[in-house]
Order: sequence, then C-alpha cells, then structure tokens
Amino acid sequence: MACGTSWHAALVGKYLVEAFARLPVEVDIASEFRYRKPVVDGRVLTVPISQSGETADTLAALREAKDHGSRAVAICNVVGSSLAREADGVVYTRAGIEIGVASTKAFTAQLVAVTLLALKLGLARGFADPAVVRQVVKGLAELPDLLTVALQQSDAIRRIAERFVDRNHFLYLGRGITFPLALEGALKLKEISYVHAEGYPAGEMKHGPIALINSRMPVVAIAPKGSTYKKITSNLEEIKARDGIVIAVATEGDDEIGTTADFVIPVPPILEWLQPLLVAVPLQLLAYHLAVLRGCDVDQPRNLAKSVTVE
Repeated sequence: MACGTSWHAALVGKYLVEAFARLPVEVDIASEFRYRKPVVDGRVLTVPISQSGETADTLAALREAKDHGSRAVAICNVVGSSLAREADGVVYTRAGIEIGVASTKAFTAQLVAVTLLALKLGLARGFADPAVVRQVVKGLAELPDLLTVALQQSDAIRRIAERFVDRNHFLYLGRGITFPLALEGALKLKEISYVHAEGYPAGEMKHGPIALINSRMPVVAIAPKGSTYKKITSNLEEIKARDGIVIAVATEGDDEIGTTADFVIPVPPILEWLQPLLVAVPLQLLAYHLAVLRGCDVDQPRNLAKSVTVE
C-alpha cells in the first residue's frame, strides 16, 4: 500500500514477489484501502511504502491493516519516521535527503528494496532458483555503472524535449514489469511540467486510448528487449499507422525499434527484472527537460508538498 510514486514502486513489487515467491499480491492506493472492507488477517503481510514515512493516508492504511491482525514491514527512507515506528519491521532505503518535491532517487531506491524483498521471500519459500537470485543480485551490483550510462543520455533527451515543448498531452505505454513505469513517467511529467499525461498498459491502448492518437500526440513507449518486446512493438506499429509520434526507451543496440519509433532513447542491456530501475532515469530526465524548457520550477512544483500529511 502506498500513494503516488511509491504506489508505482509497489506495483513493480507485485510483479517481482509473484514471480519469485509465488505469493498473490494486492497493491492498494492507501487512501482507498480503509474505505472498503479489505480482506486482511494474520496470514497477510502488509508492506506500506513511503519516502517520508509521514504520509497520512499510508499511515492510516497501516493502522487499518494492523487492526485486522496483519503484520507489517515498511519500506521507508526516513529513519525514525512514524511509519517506521508503527510497522513491525522496516527496510530503510537510505537514499539520502530528497529535497525536490517530485520523488526521483527515492523511487529507484524503493525499486531496489522491493526487488530484495521479493528475492528474500522467494528463497525463504523455496520457489526462487538460487542461480537466478545470484544473477539478479549481480545485476543490482552493476547498476551504478549502468545508471551512469543512462544519465549520459541527458543531452540527447533534452533535444527530444525541445521538439515537443509545445505539446500539452502525452501518452505513456509499457507492458509487463515496465507498465508501472509508464504510470510513473506520466506522473513525473504532470508533476513538474504541468503537461497532461496518461500511463497505460500497451495492450489496453486498443480499448480506448487509441482514439487519441494523431500527429500531435507524442507516445512514450517503454520497449526494452524482453518477454513482451514483440507485443509492444506490434502496438507501436498500430500507433504509426495512425500518424502517431513514438518516443521509445529501448535497449542499446536494438536496430529493429528504429523502424517503428521516431526517436529512441537507449538504455544498457540488463536483466528483465531490473529494467524498471534503468528506464526510470530517462523518463525522469524527459520530464525534467520539458519542465525546464517550459519555465517551470522543477524542485517546487505548484500545489505540491513533499509530504502529504493530511487527507
């Protein structure tokens, strides 16, 4: 359970925990959790996620779950925060103080935390292949170097942003474990550049959003190589057939994506389970550059606060 960006990290966690630990996972927006009748008891582990640990809705949802007998392990960035104190256990992300209102490094740290939690649960339950776990852990250790490579795309992303600085609507698409990143990319654009954006599972595009596609609607597609690659490139062909403009975040060295994308932002190859961590950076940079070009205050967006401490 979480709010905003932390909820997107929770969605990634769902994919990972179900894959490695074979446990069913529900992801709740914290503000909705206590206003239904959640089926929670002592056999359910609650994982509240919050950067500040002071988010009112997440704290209220945690208390509701505990009232039903659930135990809780929090994922939080602030040591000694209310969430950390009230949970039965806590995984600190230790991303350092995040000054900007829109969560960035805290989000990537949360993704690491949910990955480690999924691996640990998978090993404890005997469902995770130890060799695969070692591979994922090795990939995590290599992430600092790979993220440095991704950050080097900043100037190229700025040039892309310059082409679309006058657009007021964006559509973000992802599939599988990268779908939550489509939601996060759209949220970042809304938060700091005040541009309307929506994130969708790419397969859902045909069930309504495709009606919006035209030459004025940029589509940001998260399309790294992986199990859903062929599916999302098929969706991109449908967009191109309707005069849509595609900005693809794709695996470095992928020549095929250039046939369906107008602009390509490359990220280094990485295990599919870790792709959300890498693609988060170019999505954040795209929102950042668009915001700066539009004259927005990136650190203090209008109407937003770092911690939402009231309902």
